[in-house]
Amino acid sequence: MNRKYPKVIISEEGEKWLDKGQMWMYKNNLVNLDEKVENGAIVDIITTRGRYMGSGFLSKESHITVRILSKDENEIFDREFFKKRIQFAYEFRKTLEKDNLSNCRLVFGEADELPGLTVDRYNDLLVTQISSYGLDQRKDMIYALLLEVLREDGQNVKGIYERNDIKVRAKEGLPLEKGFYKDVYLPTTTIIEENGIKLHVDVENGQKTGYFLDQKQNRFLLRKMSHGKRVLDCFSHTGGFALNAAYGDAKEVVAVDVSQTALDQGYQNAKLNHLEDRIKFVKDDVFDYLDKCQVGAFDIIVLDPPAFTKSRRTIDHAYNGYKRINMQAMKLLGKGGYLITCSCSRFMETANFEKMLREAAHEVGVTLKQVSVTQQNHDHPILWTMEETSYLKFYIFQII
Repeated sequence: MNRKYPKVIISEEGEKWLDKGQMWMYKNNLVNLDEKVENGAIVDIITTRGRYMGSGFLSKESHITVRILSKDENEIFDREFFKKRIQFAYEFRKTLEKDNLSNCRLVFGEADELPGLTVDRYNDLLVTQISSYGLDQRKDMIYALLLEVLREDGQNVKGIYERNDIKVRAKEGLPLEKGFYKDVYLPTTTIIEENGIKLHVDVENGQKTGYFLDQKQNRFLLRKMSHGKRVLDCFSHTGGFALNAAYGDAKEVVAVDVSQTALDQGYQNAKLNHLEDRIKFVKDDVFDYLDKCQVGAFDIIVLDPPAFTKSRRTIDHAYNGYKRINMQAMKLLGKGGYLITCSCSRFMETANFEKMLREAAHEVGVTLKQVSVTQQNHDHPILWTMEETSYLKFYIFQII
């Protein structure tokens, strides 16, 4: 097969790393690269002994020197290649998220073998994030293919909004920006439906691409256990868990967040679903609020904090933060209460998070009876060969 791509030579250490299934080649494993190779080019990764290890996008500025697209040395990276990858990702969603195709993550980067690309769909709008220099150079083709694949399946998509305001782009030498792609101008707010609940989404100013799609099924788990219960939703943001508790006929629901803007948005979501009289929205620091609560005031406490750490350097600080807040909740719930606790930081690894929970329970003097352990929603798939794709940990316990 006629293919010829520039070569990147890597060390033995890099070879071992890629043999484990990793799809990133790091700069510290680089042995040789011809300076004439253009930034963003597709390159072949070769060992010092001439062994082929994979091909992907070259990034001269990032610590991730190559984001691997394929480990098949006969692959040709043309338009058809990328269309097949997008179709494969879309078919996965049609299989697992068929009831939420208008409200889901269509592409989850490396987990969908499209490194550096995130695509979320909210009704007739796609919201994208690109964190790879090479992919950014090819975005005209990628966007055309996204629209093509969806429209061929009869999906009504009118435009693409780019949320390229993520900090990781700076590490790739890419500008931070957001706005509509090309000459398409549509409303930047829409109303989606998640498991029967209507939600306002602001793709321009909302968190991530407008909404936290990754907790979709976890919110539904709360709904199923909320009937007749008194539920406290901590770090409630725009009210996703609180809404599901109220929708599940909870006896009482309190949503606490330090952001008045988030609480206002949560109230509007409650109003949209005629649940505004069923949820009490409280502006307070969650740590302070829990200190003021009486033991036994709630039957279920949800802890869904923002990432306490976004790097390995601050793990210890994050560990203490998670431990403190989980101890507070365990003390308040009392025997028979239910604790829902999670972490959205990939740096707070599962073993460490569970160690923290065991320590917290021991120090409070309670026993945790596991009800459920889940992770991010199906449309955020996890590669077992790449830990970076696994980040959300979600636990439900009964306190005994």
